[in-house]
Amino acid sequence: MYHEFTPIILVHLGAALVALALGAVVFFGRKGTFGHRVLGRVWVLLMLVTAISTFWIRSTGGFSWIHGLSVITLLVLARAVYLAMNGNVRRHQSAMKALYFGALIVAGAFTLLPQRLLGHALWTSAGLI
Repeated sequence: MYHEFTPIILVHLGAALVALALGAVVFFGRKGTFGHRVLGRVWVLLMLVTAISTFWIRSTGGFSWIHGLSVITLLVLARAVYLAMNGNVRRHQSAMKALYFGALIVAGAFTLLPQRLLGHALWTSAGLI
């Protein structure tokens, strides 16, 4: 397990947190507008940084199943962009919602487990472990 927040972990965490906030703005905002397209592109870039940065974060020196989720994230992200570019709005929306929920909400929740770096720091500072 990591015992410190390295620069790559901070980049990963920062991109994920901004993507989490920006994604909510995009999802609750009006669709199909210029602003939606610009913010959506920024969100895609943040998700690319979030997913790609995981390949330099390894607690045991090797890759884990979490890196497999990063590959899936990259594939679904590429598909979602392709769908938007080709006018398949319904499937684009579905893919983006799946990414937001799976890659940010669910994966983010797992980072709060006490044995994970962020979770350990959070629960320790709260005096709960």
